[in-house]
Amino acid sequence: MNNIIEADFLPRGTDVNFSWPGSALRAFGVNEKRRILIVDNDRDTTHLVKVLLERTGHYLVLEENDATKAHQSARNFRPDLILLDIVMPERDGGEVAAQIQADAELHRTPIIFLTALVTKAEAKSGLRIQGHSFLAKPIGIPELINAIEEHLTARVAV
Repeated sequence: MNNIIEADFLPRGTDVNFSWPGSALRAFGVNEKRRILIVDNDRDTTHLVKVLLERTGHYLVLEENDATKAHQSARNFRPDLILLDIVMPERDGGEVAAQIQADAELHRTPIIFLTALVTKAEAKSGLRIQGHSFLAKPIGIPELINAIEEHLTARVAV
């Protein structure tokens, strides 16, 4: 199982042009680590993503593996961005996203869906799921970081 996860999330030599667009955040005086909540029922996946994102030194990541607790975790943690799997038992990512968007204190928190239900081409086409962008699994860490930084930079600029 770990080999599959590593293949899904470790950096690869792909055509992804990786950079740190977060320099825009520093221009606004934001030097603290950005808070990321990752919600996925696969504990191995969330832990690996947490470790890899935190190793960059730019993020503080909270894992939530129970979708029924995701909203409360978001209220407690106050993430700058949420990475949200779509297919989970008990409550799917769409329900979680709707609950978060209905919360006056969290409704502006960017959500990026992570899903194996779409192809890479569909993900790059600009389509959105419930108004949120999404990334197709498997995803490399450089691609994930670029998406995170694009959303955080857009949030700061608003």
